[in-house]
Amino acid sequence: YQCPDHVNPAEFLADLISIDYSSSDSVYSSKKRIDALVEAFSTQSSAVLYATPLTGKTGPKQGMKFGKKIAAKRKGGWWRQFWLLLKRAWMQASRDGPTNKVRTRMSIASAIIFGSVFWRMGRSQTSILDRMGLLQVTAINTAMAALTKTVGVFPKERAIVDRERAKGSYALGPYLLSKLIAEIPVGAAFPLMFGAVLYPMARLHPTFSRFGKFCGIVTVESFAASAMGLTVGSMVPTTEAAMALGPSLMTVFIVFGGYYVTADNTPIIFRWIPRASLIRWAFQGLCINEFTGLKFDCQNSFDIQTGEQALYRYSLGGTCIRDTVIAQSRILLFWYSTTYLLLEKNKPKYLQLKAPASEQIEPKLKLEPLLETDQPLPLKQVEQNQQVESTPVDQTEPFILEGL
Repeated sequence: YQCPDHVNPAEFLADLISIDYSSSDSVYSSKKRIDALVEAFSTQSSAVLYATPLTGKTGPKQGMKFGKKIAAKRKGGWWRQFWLLLKRAWMQASRDGPTNKVRTRMSIASAIIFGSVFWRMGRSQTSILDRMGLLQVTAINTAMAALTKTVGVFPKERAIVDRERAKGSYALGPYLLSKLIAEIPVGAAFPLMFGAVLYPMARLHPTFSRFGKFCGIVTVESFAASAMGLTVGSMVPTTEAAMALGPSLMTVFIVFGGYYVTADNTPIIFRWIPRASLIRWAFQGLCINEFTGLKFDCQNSFDIQTGEQALYRYSLGGTCIRDTVIAQSRILLFWYSTTYLLLEKNKPKYLQLKAPASEQIEPKLKLEPLLETDQPLPLKQVEQNQQVESTPVDQTEPFILEGL
């Protein structure tokens, strides 16, 4: 087994001795490979390998040039880095079986619970607030699920990425782009499962086009929440700090999400928060998708007759679904850009190695030539030389022992 070019040897060896549970064929082939490796190592006679001593002197400048050549050769091209990192990110996302199973169960369980609470909503006046409450809970649940998953994993992954980037293995751009693309299928699966179970149970707007728009809105919101989680994970040093900061920021966006406080009644100093709240735009898009074209039962003249009247009464009208999706896309790009800048700024920094000066390389002690004369030096001159050359080691005053 030969390690391919531009592949981390540690990851290659880890994959070589690991069992792939993606399918029955992969399990069989990986187990067979591991058994062959064990047998080969057990039958191979032990041998001691000694490092070959370096011959010749290599100056510091030549060593630095040699290291730069190795780093440049190892780094490879941009697209080469991207494809290798994309393959690794996809393996990481698809092989995380326990986490994906838990997220699948939680998405289905949440949809069943919400669908049971809001079971088969009718067209009465009281169902207006029920529909808005369900859509608000849907937006919150989707965002929190994506956020907590990202902030719980990314800080640990960032430590490994920082080490690999410090070694010159790859650049930040290919890594971040490959990670985002690899997580699109997995990240979109859970909102789609949630919507597929909840939509018919709650009997929301019963058309296939509205169901498709519903799933699209919650999927875009899930991606925006994941991007926010990447930013939070890039800001703080540990997973615990990220788990504390992420939900706190999301709580602020929930308060200004359009259901508890409308944008018109928000204080002036806080009016920028609803524009930056992914909960608000997702909730507004879901409401427009649900209420447009609905007609409700009326018993009094002041009752709400159509869904458009409900949207304007609760300050959710005056826009379209496309505008809400564009707003969420802008928020998503903002969080991705902030993540890139933070990772670029907080990358490990080391002192630059400098070659020692030529004066420092020369030995400090200089050997003087021996005098060829056989005449001994006078006693006083020898004592003076010893006093000059010798350094005081013990500063204790001399003393004399007198015998009897």
